[in-house]
Amino acid sequence: MLDALNNIWLISRRELQSFSKRPIFLVIMIVAPLGFLWMFSSLMKAGLPTKLPAALVDEDNTHVTRELTRILGSMEETRFVMKTYSYTEARQAMQRGEIYAIFRIPKGTTEAALTQRQPVISYYTNDTYYIAASLLMKDMRKLSEMAGIAITRETMRARGFTDDQIMGTVQPILVESHPLGNPHLNYSVVLTNLIVPGLLMLVIMLTTSYALGMEWKNNEQKLLFEMAGRRTWVAIVGKLLPQTVLYTIIIWLFDLVFYSYFQFPCACGIPRMMMWGFLAVLASQGFGLLMFEAFPGMMRMSMSACSLLGVMQFSLAGFSFPVSAMDLPFQWFSNIFPLHHYFLVYVNQALNGYHISYVWLNVAALVALSILPWLFSYRLTEAFLNKEYKA
Repeated sequence: MLDALNNIWLISRRELQSFSKRPIFLVIMIVAPLGFLWMFSSLMKAGLPTKLPAALVDEDNTHVTRELTRILGSMEETRFVMKTYSYTEARQAMQRGEIYAIFRIPKGTTEAALTQRQPVISYYTNDTYYIAASLLMKDMRKLSEMAGIAITRETMRARGFTDDQIMGTVQPILVESHPLGNPHLNYSVVLTNLIVPGLLMLVIMLTTSYALGMEWKNNEQKLLFEMAGRRTWVAIVGKLLPQTVLYTIIIWLFDLVFYSYFQFPCACGIPRMMMWGFLAVLASQGFGLLMFEAFPGMMRMSMSACSLLGVMQFSLAGFSFPVSAMDLPFQWFSNIFPLHHYFLVYVNQALNGYHISYVWLNVAALVALSILPWLFSYRLTEAFLNKEYKA
């Protein structure tokens, strides 16, 4: 055992020395993940897009409609950059991409409402820009509902009702909203916390296959095997140990930035999230190792497989589209990706604070992805002895 540990140390030291010969490798391992952290944390610093440009077409221009538009203009997501009496002018601005939505109040709206007729208020959103349009639609739908209440209130005031009587009629039930897990509705809590670790996992998969493939490309695989005492597990552990340490430090840095600096919700505590991050690193390395075992000695093929499947995991992880709503084959397929299981662990542990029993299957899946490649290590043993480099 002491001999194996000594061989692991020698191989790890050799790997560290090889980093200096490949500075681009260090850039990919260190600079790129930190760049991802800086880019996404800066891009989504506000948490939610605010003051999105819209147009107001108030053809009625009464004190009721002016009050409504003041309320909409004070909402966080909406900013009227254009106020006009011409719908055509607003439509042309939307076609030019200057605004994302139009709120239109036709002439005679107030008069029609006060005389018990049914006026029509319309709004238009440019769903080519999906997030912006969705946020503006939420504001405008809310205002449309408030418009009916406001006009009814004016009618009842004219008939002599008190404000308490009016509110008891127009809003008999008061609805309270309680967003759980992410009470501030901060997009960054969900997206940054998963896209940045997900990109790190993709880098881990690629660099795992690359580091092993370089042994065959440089025709040094037999030397590595001899240094390991002709034991495959020693060669793999020694080769990947420096990367494991480095990537663990990086993902722990992510956790400190997210939960300590940005104060994102973390109901389970930072140390436990660090533990899940370490497990995600091991699972990602296991995934990359498994791809290299599928194409032993073929660095480009294994890296291509890691790239293809590593990018697919963002679509099948479940944070952009629920896995339960996917077709059954895709639900099964999502289980091979570390990011999917890390996402479920993160949501249940950090956001909801549930007991670990709710996610033990996902934790077991991450452990399985870390262990599974060792069942096929015999393919690397054969490759160490007989395989030559293949592009």
